[in-house]
Amino acid sequence: MKILDWYILKRYLITFLLMLLLFIPIAITINLAEKIDKILEHEVPFDAVALYYLDFTIYFANLLFPLFLFLSVIWFTSKLANNTEVIAFLSSGVSFSRFLRPYFIGASIVAAFALVLGMFLVPEASKGFNEFSFKYLKGNKKDKVTQNIYRQINDHDYIYVSNFNTKNKRGSNFTLEHIVDNKLEYKIEANSIQYIERDTTYRLINYVKRIIGEGEDILIKKRRMDTLFSFDLEDLTPVQYIAETLSYNELNTFIKKEESRGSSNIGRYKVVLYKKWSLPVSIFILTIIAVAVSSIKRRGGMGVNLAFGVFIALIYVFFDKVFGVMAEQSDFSPLVAVWFPNLVFGILAMYLLYNAKK
Repeated sequence: MKILDWYILKRYLITFLLMLLLFIPIAITINLAEKIDKILEHEVPFDAVALYYLDFTIYFANLLFPLFLFLSVIWFTSKLANNTEVIAFLSSGVSFSRFLRPYFIGASIVAAFALVLGMFLVPEASKGFNEFSFKYLKGNKKDKVTQNIYRQINDHDYIYVSNFNTKNKRGSNFTLEHIVDNKLEYKIEANSIQYIERDTTYRLINYVKRIIGEGEDILIKKRRMDTLFSFDLEDLTPVQYIAETLSYNELNTFIKKEESRGSSNIGRYKVVLYKKWSLPVSIFILTIIAVAVSSIKRRGGMGVNLAFGVFIALIYVFFDKVFGVMAEQSDFSPLVAVWFPNLVFGILAMYLLYNAKK
């Protein structure tokens, strides 16, 4: 590797790390200022708070990875341009494509780190971050109650619960239908269902089982019924953020399981899955845009490049969030939703790079 490559690569990685070290403490301070009253109210142990902010750091660093990188590349490349170093490099016979090589090496290092982070470390951090938030920071009862659960448990059993409280593990208006060859064989109803952790059973109150007969139905009624079912508590009410807490292989398995059950949250789960791959790719795209924009010395100096960079970053975030919400809350394809921003900005990157070479 030539001196030029080392020079730019070091600036690329060091500026990115400095950007992270600059913004993460600010984010932690702002978050702590907002949550300190609830932390003190619940008398949360110091080690739990420290672990929460470690998870917070990993969670949000991964979330804003491309944007931090984008701004850091614009920052140090603008300084190179203002110091006429870019002109010196290109005047010495180095082509613009050759000038980009250390940027791609740096992007490859960061992308590989982002891939490993997203596949293995972020799920664990997300689990700790969300569990802490729901336990100590979100006092609204609605956060703990899942409404109108309708799920296919296996090939023949379908359940419905009007609401389920994950804190006391109790649900209301429980129904189970056993259907074979599109024919209802029996139906179980109860006013309430509660998971008994000690016995790993479910307790049904005002239990009624209707067995469909040829001539007449058979009714079985009990005031209270403790029984076993073929579903787990997590299967009954997976938390909203469950996909974020699973590693790549676990998430693939979970999505296949949920698809067989007809889950209405498949779009949300697939968005999380596809983003594990789209994030590393976006690093290369944003690096190209940042270099193409900031490698030209402008009359307004670094401020113009940074302003343009922030504008591009906001548009990217807007596209990413809007299409992500569309996939989560409608029939819009999650694959298209996740990769469309990269496609649009990839085309923009090629256009800007073509003009920068000229």
